[in-house]
Amino acid sequence: MQQRTASHPSPPAPQDPDLRAAADAVLARLVGGADGDARLREDQWRAIHALVAERRRTLVVQRTGWGKSAVYFVATALLRERGSGPTVIVSPLLALMRNQIEAAARAGIHARSITSANPEEWEAIQSEVATGDVDVLLVSPERLNNPDFRDQVLPRLAETTGLLVVDEAHCISDWGHDFRPDYRRLRTLLAGLPGEVPVLATTATANARVSADVAEQLGTGDDAARALVLRGPLDRESLRLSVLRLPDAAHRLAWLDGHLHRLPGSGIIYTLTVAAAEEVSAYLSSRGHTVTPYTGRMENADRLAAENALLGNRVKALVATSALGMGFDKPDLGFVVHVGSPSSPIAYYQQVGRAGRGVDHAEVLLLPGPEDEAIWRYFASLAFPPQEQVRHTLEVLAAAGRPLSLPALEPQVDLRRGRLEMMLKVLDVDGAVRRERGGWTATGAPWEYDADRYARVAHQREAEQQAMREYATTTGCRMEFLRRQLDDEEAAPCGRCDTCTETSPSPEVAPDAVTAARGELARPGVTLEPRRMWPTGLPGVGVGLKGRIDPGEQAAVGRALGRLSDIGWGNRLRPLLAPAAGDGPVPDDVANAVVTVLADWAKGPGGWASGAADALRRPVGVVTVGSRSRPRLVRSLGERIAEIGRMPVLGTVDTGAEPLTRSNSARRVQALDGSLRLAPEVAEAVRTAGGPVLLVDDFAETGWTLAMAARLLRAAGGGEVLPLVLALQG
Repeated sequence: MQQRTASHPSPPAPQDPDLRAAADAVLARLVGGADGDARLREDQWRAIHALVAERRRTLVVQRTGWGKSAVYFVATALLRERGSGPTVIVSPLLALMRNQIEAAARAGIHARSITSANPEEWEAIQSEVATGDVDVLLVSPERLNNPDFRDQVLPRLAETTGLLVVDEAHCISDWGHDFRPDYRRLRTLLAGLPGEVPVLATTATANARVSADVAEQLGTGDDAARALVLRGPLDRESLRLSVLRLPDAAHRLAWLDGHLHRLPGSGIIYTLTVAAAEEVSAYLSSRGHTVTPYTGRMENADRLAAENALLGNRVKALVATSALGMGFDKPDLGFVVHVGSPSSPIAYYQQVGRAGRGVDHAEVLLLPGPEDEAIWRYFASLAFPPQEQVRHTLEVLAAAGRPLSLPALEPQVDLRRGRLEMMLKVLDVDGAVRRERGGWTATGAPWEYDADRYARVAHQREAEQQAMREYATTTGCRMEFLRRQLDDEEAAPCGRCDTCTETSPSPEVAPDAVTAARGELARPGVTLEPRRMWPTGLPGVGVGLKGRIDPGEQAAVGRALGRLSDIGWGNRLRPLLAPAAGDGPVPDDVANAVVTVLADWAKGPGGWASGAADALRRPVGVVTVGSRSRPRLVRSLGERIAEIGRMPVLGTVDTGAEPLTRSNSARRVQALDGSLRLAPEVAEAVRTAGGPVLLVDDFAETGWTLAMAARLLRAAGGGEVLPLVLALQG
């Protein structure tokens, strides 16, 4: 396999003047220049020649903004002129597809996409492909394992494709920072390709381990004589990297408030969680900055509107989670700021690579926080499940004798929906299960749990986290550090970052800005929405609950002091509720903040002190949830609330002797249905009180403990149930 490194330079550029001239002419149309004004980079030309003239499989690892998309668009145009079928591009994000369709049109290339966002167009697009009217078909990786697409469309594509492109190919590798099991379904498409069909894989974020794994997954390692890997230097000459450590979250918000207008152009402020994105965006907006949030919880139309606002420089910044990542292309993006450190230097390099593509200078700043490590641990807990859970899932599927949908499978396995689906996709690629119409089935094929590989991946994740700690504290060049993490053998000091120039960003923040930020972060209170629908599949496991929860059994809208994932109260609540924190009376500052939440709740819209005609009645008592891990904390919290509110503690909802696992909704309800109890004297006290009760707990992760406890209290004859907890997970 040929690979470009410092010690193994690229082979000489191919000598094919006619093809080179044709390629440069297509490039000129693509970038909007005149023929002769645009000329391919040497490695772009090497890749295009390998694809068009030699029909080879090629992996291109080059920095963001290098021009990887130009390779496949130019190659597409040249191959189509020679009678080849359409190019199929497997691309991970809708934003990337929109940009690429527009770019292709400039070069006279007709591109269409098949994704979950346009099902009404699929039939027409497939007809256009069949008649030869489509030059490029962009497909999301999720489509590759859709039963209809996999069984009907994919075989025809394999027969007619002129070029297969795998964009953001690091997603294939579970060593990469953005592993997506759907990408492994590419093996099916590759297996059906005629031998002369070239394949191109591209990525900007792959170290040597990921590159080797991608090559293996794509099959490029099967024929070393025909495979080509072009790996270029990963320096980004426009980026100035800096790290600024500030005392606390209030100082970070105040710094953004005071310095955002000084950052060049418009840009992106990345956060690690949805809660933090919403929190930072709301605060900066309240201070007069034109920013808007961007998260995976938003509707697609709202995300598109936010993207367009940034592209049109109508906002100073998007405050975004990693949902805004691969594929967003704004050449003049002037800055990227991270409020919180990503857990991987490769992921960090990918995100900062959004900036400075088409400008000479862009600022990149990391503002690490104390919450980073807790967030890393949470996401690490979502790794591939243990062997016993995987085996049990296979046994359930085998025993079913029919396809099981995710909702039907959930009550029988102790995994949450997202993690269960990811596991099934991996098992599908491994041949142990198959997705069909109606759900998933076990194939019966032999399957081995690769414990060693999963352990190595976990170890690699830990090493990446340590690398990010070192990045934040290094006294060496920061760009060189990132490039070495990506195994760039040409890495050298950049001469631009804060350590190279010995000029750090000013930590200066105005005292009034810190005061304002601290006040915002200290403001307690988050709405807690109740559960309104039972999980599907419960009757199949002996729980007679389905459909909508009867309004007479539902909890009311409740309140929480804060979210564990935010940068305000989250930083106070995480250590209090950590597994190793121990148990004890509720701290005074936390209890006082809860009282503030109650006061705001009472006076707010619908609150019992609001004076509204349809307002809630004032609570007549407090009921606590029996906590196995923090009984003193919950009991003391209930007692403090009762004392201040001058109402009785009516008792406790018994949660049983066995601990409840962190499981999916169906399993959680099944367990709670068999364990929650209300002692007769507590039921009588609730009925006699004859009014709304506050239901107090320490933590709400799924909301089902509160929902099931509320159902018990309502069945006992109580009034409305108002949940109140210290923290929410989300």
